[in-house]
Amino acid sequence: MTAMSTAKRHVISILMENESGALSRVAGLFSARGYNIESLTVAPTEDRSLSRLTLVTSGSDEIIEQIMKQLHKLIDVVKLMDLNEYAHIEREMMLVKVDTQKAGAHERVKHVSDIFRARIIDVGEKTYTVEATGSHDKLDAFLKVLGGELRIIEVVRSGSMGIARGSASLNL
Repeated sequence: MTAMSTAKRHVISILMENESGALSRVAGLFSARGYNIESLTVAPTEDRSLSRLTLVTSGSDEIIEQIMKQLHKLIDVVKLMDLNEYAHIEREMMLVKVDTQKAGAHERVKHVSDIFRARIIDVGEKTYTVEATGSHDKLDAFLKVLGGELRIIEVVRSGSMGIARGSASLNL
């Protein structure tokens, strides 16, 4: 089997120093080795000196192991974990602007939004903007249903965030 056939999606959570250049060094590690970052989110934690970076990438077990080893070596990285090794919760946020000029579009957007527990957060003359939160797959399904009948004008996604369930945690 090739590495490509065994590639699977991994969510890596990184606790790192909240310093200038730290994010650049993580991204540079991926770029230098030809690894792809599918999504990346970062924000300060409850301790303002630390940031939590959630990174989604794909690869074989060997490639992910190599990525984890290389990340551990970075001076800014305090602690990290591959959330795929734990039961975890993963969420992403998405904003979608939809053209509502077609007959019945307002009702369709409301109906689909209700089904997916999304919220209409802006109503314009010709558009609705909808906020949806959930798993990567749920948001993909929302777009597929909504875009099947209506014209999607714009999509903005946050990237995945994740946290381990239960007592497993990424903290000092």
